Amino acid sequence: MQVPAPFEYRRVGSVPEAVALLDRLGDTARLVAGGHSLLPMMKLRLANFEYLIDINDLHDELGYIRAEPGLIRIGAMTRHRELLESDQLAAFPVFRDAERVIADPVVRNRGTLGGSLCQADPSEDLSAVCTTLDASCVIQGVDGQRVVPMGEFHQGPYETAVGDAEMLTEVRLPVRPNGSSAYEKVERRAGDWAVVSAGAAVWLDGDGLIADARVGLAAVGPNTAGIEGIGDALRGRPPGEELYARAGDIAAEACSPVTDRRGSAEYKRHLARELTVRVLRRAVARINGQGV
Repeated sequence: MQVPAPFEYRRVGSVPEAVALLDRLGDTARLVAGGHSLLPMMKLRLANFEYLIDINDLHDELGYIRAEPGLIRIGAMTRHRELLESDQLAAFPVFRDAERVIADPVVRNRGTLGGSLCQADPSEDLSAVCTTLDASCVIQGVDGQRVVPMGEFHQGPYETAVGDAEMLTEVRLPVRPNGSSAYEKVERRAGDWAVVSAGAAVWLDGDGLIADARVGLAAVGPNTAGIEGIGDALRGRPPGEELYARAGDIAAEACSPVTDRRGSAEYKRHLARELTVRVLRRAVARINGQGV
């Protein structure tokens, strides 16, 4: 049986208490909420911490989805099930698409948005979703808050902009007119990690041309949560299959998949191209009232 190295357990009841404890314990401590990614890594001794700080009691403080003019604010302790069921996220169907294919009901009932983003696993779904939606992250430390764009939040596999004495408290999504989004995932079996997944967000201008577009991938290498170059290639052009194919080529060229038990690198690159085409097509169809 695999068991983690010995650690001490602490439970906190507020964000200031959590931040103060992190400040005192430094890099020997790690926050835990759902724990579905952290605890398996600790059992394999891939991650070792002297202290685990349980923040589940912060759900009342950080488990929310609030709509404001031009902005949706989501607390970091919001659980996957709450994201899946939220009517306030109707402007972002990519969230519901992704949450339907994340793990299983047990994980969705306990896992959190903040935990997913802070794990920074290249195969994790919500990092691609939030980057695609041009989200920003609110990070709380002992000296106050700072806001980091999602494109700067992940600094590498399993590395984020959150410091040792800080915690992610909120994710902010800008609401822009005449846009929609979509997410698709290929997996070996229901609830498995993705072979490849892709998310897209598209906005049209008054003439029906693409005002902006963003695509993010998961499970095909580091730094693919937001694919550079796709916005420039699509902006100002009418949506259509030829344009989607061009975006698919850019996505396939930008990723760096590896051959493993889920498939060959060549197969994954093919999926990156095909899924990019599909999510762009579906996002545009939703803007035009033709998609689900």
